[in-house]
Amino acid sequence: MRFAMTSVMVLALGLVSAARAEEYALDPAHAAFDFKIQHLGLSWTSGRFNAVEGAFRIDPKPADCAFAVTMQTESIDSGNKQRDDHLRSPDWFNAKQHPQITFKSTAVKPVEGGYEVTGDFTMHGVTKPVSLVLKGGGSAEFPKGVQRTGFTGSTVLKRSEFGMNTMVGPVGDNVQLSVSFEGIKFLAG
Repeated sequence: MRFAMTSVMVLALGLVSAARAEEYALDPAHAAFDFKIQHLGLSWTSGRFNAVEGAFRIDPKPADCAFAVTMQTESIDSGNKQRDDHLRSPDWFNAKQHPQITFKSTAVKPVEGGYEVTGDFTMHGVTKPVSLVLKGGGSAEFPKGVQRTGFTGSTVLKRSEFGMNTMVGPVGDNVQLSVSFEGIKFLAG
């Protein structure tokens, strides 16, 4: 029995050490970084950032997982050109001075169905810690030779904490941010 148990432990340790981290590049064609904010307490205005890039690492040790994304503020799209031009102006995002919004994880821990990810979120020149739960992590091969995995999640940001104080009151201070993305890696073939 002792020999059998030792063999099982060696086999199990071999499997653990064989598992390696997987690196993924964000697939911008299958990524959505959407927001919504209240207008006059009557309705919601929604939009998205069309130019996003990023990468993430999935590791057997969740603490070694990592997520990073960059959104170009010029790419803001709320479906209304006049509003989008105003959102790019110094009144709001000040896209010329602050061309990017970034998130880089600092801690990842497993939760049921995914990960709780905490990281540094930088917007409008201000960096604050932000946490969100990313659900998913399933994988698929599509097209042949390309492995994909994806996640979805959401969080609420207070825009005034990032120095975006224009029209707080008529326009809500809380911004709901929803993310959904796939990462791709090419399989050795």
